[in-house]
Amino acid sequence: MKPRALITGITGQDGAYLAEHLLERGYEVHGMVRRASTERFERIVHLHDQITLHQADLLDQLSIVNLIREVRPHEVYNLAAQSFVPTSWVQPLLTGEFTALGVTRVLEAIRLVDPSIRFYQASSSEMFGAVREEPQNEQTPFWPRSPYGVAKVYGHWITVNYRESYGIFACSGILFNHESPRRGKEFVTRKVSDAVARIKLGLQEKLRLGNLDAMRDWGFAGDYVRAMWLMLQQDKPGDYVVATGQKHSVRELVELAFSHVGLDWQDHVVVDPQLFRPAEVNTLRGDASKARRVFGWEPAVSFPELVQMMVDADMERVRREIAGQQLQP
Repeated sequence: MKPRALITGITGQDGAYLAEHLLERGYEVHGMVRRASTERFERIVHLHDQITLHQADLLDQLSIVNLIREVRPHEVYNLAAQSFVPTSWVQPLLTGEFTALGVTRVLEAIRLVDPSIRFYQASSSEMFGAVREEPQNEQTPFWPRSPYGVAKVYGHWITVNYRESYGIFACSGILFNHESPRRGKEFVTRKVSDAVARIKLGLQEKLRLGNLDAMRDWGFAGDYVRAMWLMLQQDKPGDYVVATGQKHSVRELVELAFSHVGLDWQDHVVVDPQLFRPAEVNTLRGDASKARRVFGWEPAVSFPELVQMMVDADMERVRREIAGQQLQP
C-alpha cells in the first residue's frame, strides 16, 4: 500500500519541493489549500496531475478535521503559516491565528481522528531571535524578536506538548533560512536575485535594501525538505535543528549575486532605513549535528551555488518575460 501524506502549505516553496520528494519516494500526495480570490499554484503546476488538492483552512477547525477524516494520511506536514516576518508586524493577530493556533488545530484534528498519524511541524530559527549562544542547537533558549517568531515558539511548544501528553509522533524541524528559485520575491534572497536579473537586463537601476550587516545561515530548500521527511521515518519522534552551520551577511549575498553577472553591487544598492525591522535579529547560525548523527542529513548545495542558482533562474525568467512582451502586438 502506498504511503499517504498530507501537506498544508503545499503551494509554497517548501511544499512544492516536499511534494516532489514524496512523489519520488512513491507517496500518494495530498495538499491543503485555502480558498482565495486569486489562486497561486505556479510552484506546483507541473505536479497538478500527480497530487490531489483539498480546500480547508487553518482558521477553521472543522475543515481540518473533515480533511484528515477524508484523506486518512499516514503523515501530515504542517508547512502553512503567515511566514513573512515584516508582515507579522503589520498583522500580528492574524499571524498568531495561522502560525500559532493553526498548529493546535491540526494537532487536535489528528488527536480526534487518528493519533497514529505522524506529524511534522515547521519550526523556525526566528524563534532564537536575540540569540543567547552561537551556534544555536535544540537546547538553545528561545528569545523571539517578532510576532512571527513568537507565534512559531507557540507552535513549537504545542507540538512538544501533544507529543508528551497524547503520545503523538510529532516532530519539529527548527529550520534555518532556506532559499531557492521558488522563494517569494518579498524575501531578501529572492528580492536580490530578481533585482540582479532586472538590473543586468536593463529593466531596473537600483535595489533598495535594509540592514546589510544582518547575518543568516542560508541553505537550499530542496535539501531541507529531505530532513523533514527523514524526521518522520525515525523510531522515535524528536526536534531537530536543520542548518548549514555557516553564516553570511546580506552584504555577502549581494556581492555574490551581482558579481555572478559581472556587476559591482555598490553601483546599484541603496540602503533604505525604512526597511530595517523594528527589532532586528542580527545573527543566526545553526548546529545540525543532531540531525547528522541521528539520520545522516547533510546539506548538498553550498551558499555560493545557491546564490548562483537563484540568479540564473531569475535571469532566465526575466528574459522570457522580455521575449513575451516583444511578441505581443
